Amino acid sequence: MRQQAGQGEMMPDEEQRLRRAFVDKDWNEIKIADSWQIFKVMAEFVEGFEKMSKIGPCVSIFGSARTKPDNPYYKLAEEIASKLVRHGYGVITGGGPGIMEAGNKGARAEGGKSVGLNIELPFEQTHNIYIDQDKCIDFDYFFVRKVMFVKYAQAFVGMPGGFGTLDELFEAMTLIQTKKIGRFPIVLVGSAYWKGLFQWIEDIMLTEESNISPEDMNLVQIVDTASEAVKIIDDFYHKYLLSPNF
Repeated sequence: MRQQAGQGEMMPDEEQRLRRAFVDKDWNEIKIADSWQIFKVMAEFVEGFEKMSKIGPCVSIFGSARTKPDNPYYKLAEEIASKLVRHGYGVITGGGPGIMEAGNKGARAEGGKSVGLNIELPFEQTHNIYIDQDKCIDFDYFFVRKVMFVKYAQAFVGMPGGFGTLDELFEAMTLIQTKKIGRFPIVLVGSAYWKGLFQWIEDIMLTEESNISPEDMNLVQIVDTASEAVKIIDDFYHKYLLSPNF
């Protein structure tokens, strides 16, 4: 696989980007470029904090942008979002198509808060029509967007997805594992999709190499139905006598 990937040709814009990385820049060029980038990052954080601080308790739903409306996982994400709203939560997604659209659609159908954290990408990502107009935020930087997902969510629901979904999942797991954020529920939906990954984590990462601790396997729970997913989140907060009104 690695050998095949190495034989692929670069797109012209990728080649140009690579060449620019090897061009020497003087200090003035570096200072100007980095200074403006800092201001852009700050602006995204400020806008995100201002809008997200008012949304109340929400659950972030992750998953593939490529999932079609006739896919069972699309319908399941829509059902989960609707149930979450009926239980008092709002829904946060990445704002795009696929699973994200299903999450926003389910929230909108029940009259709940429907938040979309959209990212500008060269393909596949445009914000969906089910996001509340005042809760659609556009980002250029993935790392700023991920802060918003974590900071303003009371739980994560991970649907089947690709690299971006795994990025968001392991970001949350790492922050909880290292105690940078408080423990909250991470629920993965679709045991057929997720069990191979977590079997490898248990067999290799934990048992063979001891790169994680046994208790780290408890950071996520894997389910197959909307009711199971919502019950895990409800049970977690009821244990601490908290409700979506907190």
